[in-house]
Amino acid sequence: MYKLIDLIKGFNYETVRGVADRDISEVVYDSRKICEGCLFICIEGNNFDGHSAAGDAVDKKAAALLVCKDVDVDPSSDVTVIKVEDTRYAMAFVAANYYGNPASKLTTIGITGTKGKTTTTYMVKSILENAGHKVGLIGTIEIIIGDEKIAAKNTTPESYDIQKYMAKMVEKGIDTVVMEASSQGLMLHRTQGFVFDYGILTNIEPDHISPTEHRDFNHYMQCKSMLFKQCKIGIVNGDDEHVEQIIKGHTCEILRYGLKPGYDYSASDIRLTRTEGHIGVDFHVTGKVDVEVAVPTPGKFSVYNALTAVAICHQFGVSGDDYKKALKNVSVKGRIELVHVSDKFTLMIDYAHNAMALESLLSTLKEYNPHRLVCLFGCGGNRSKDRRFEMGEVSGKLADFTIITSDNPRFEEPLDIIADIVTGIEKTDGIYVTIADRKEAIKYAITHGEPGDIIVLAGKGHEDYQEIKGQKYPMDERVLIKEIMEELATGN
Repeated sequence: MYKLIDLIKGFNYETVRGVADRDISEVVYDSRKICEGCLFICIEGNNFDGHSAAGDAVDKKAAALLVCKDVDVDPSSDVTVIKVEDTRYAMAFVAANYYGNPASKLTTIGITGTKGKTTTTYMVKSILENAGHKVGLIGTIEIIIGDEKIAAKNTTPESYDIQKYMAKMVEKGIDTVVMEASSQGLMLHRTQGFVFDYGILTNIEPDHISPTEHRDFNHYMQCKSMLFKQCKIGIVNGDDEHVEQIIKGHTCEILRYGLKPGYDYSASDIRLTRTEGHIGVDFHVTGKVDVEVAVPTPGKFSVYNALTAVAICHQFGVSGDDYKKALKNVSVKGRIELVHVSDKFTLMIDYAHNAMALESLLSTLKEYNPHRLVCLFGCGGNRSKDRRFEMGEVSGKLADFTIITSDNPRFEEPLDIIADIVTGIEKTDGIYVTIADRKEAIKYAITHGEPGDIIVLAGKGHEDYQEIKGQKYPMDERVLIKEIMEELATGN
């Protein structure tokens, strides 16, 4: 049992009804989980406003309501109503108090940026674990708590869930948590309720700008910048043209990293590496550390990701050998994930699912001078058609050969989506083929691979499903590749 007065510490509030000194059985923000004696937090969402369930909460004998606007309740009930300016902000502190403020028992690392967050979190986890730390992870792909892996629904979960996961980490003896801090997560105060030990900026480019996300690029940057008013030490990409705007008004110590000399952590002597079925990059880190690093993923963005990880892990006193060993073997599901099917060509899976990400990936891979750069991708249904035109045009310009297939068609017809992609690619001189069935498209890519090719399966990445007509059907590209190779081996 909890005391309401103890749960509502850390933020300003007004007790508009009842008393704050009362027992609470549990904290609930989902109206479907309201129970007797609970504190029900009324959250305003895009599709549902929890305030509309206030009456139902009273009927179910909730002990207290946390609201940010007036609600009508039965005058005869003894429910307590606590009013705040923003229930999402308040919920982060309530959840932290409810779970015993687990962040105070962990070293917390929050990574924000347009690209590189996911890969960097796994690199950090790998390095720190190699150095003897026990590390939990919260990110786009999954939540990792010891041996337990939980599929992620959002890049940054609701604050209540973050606190729940961190509490489980403390129970499991984990000492450090590394998490992705998305712009939406920061904007919706999901990472409030504690102060990060380290806040990191990988880079910033226009993204997530729409009526349901950010109204413009400035708003997107403002949300990202919130992290540097909620951490003790900020580690930022000094090469990013917007970095000074992001850290303006920061309340933390700032360290910089990048490819230019003179930073706290600088990368130099960058060398692209490629052998049979392998593609990567080596470089030298100078500044506060002096170490040679080899990464089994390609290009400049891999240098930035690894350099970010080195800068973070240096704060933990990690040795040079720990960097080398961990980075040499790190692999992230769906992020330039190499899948060996032949010694003659290189096959990889990547999550690049918009024009910006695809252009960055293909431009990087062209630097390795492949015999052919082959790009296989589709686009999601019930999303902006502009993405289809743009991705088609990018692949047509940069890839030597494009295989257009299906992604998550949702409630659209796959052939209609493919037709839109074709409209984009036909603005270029790019050579392409269309194969709607994704497994057949992958089989075509493999069976038509030529010596020296780099083949990219783009768009799905870590996803292990295909969404069609409101249903998610199992579809993991790794499984498809395994099936294809077995079929080819048996002649089926």
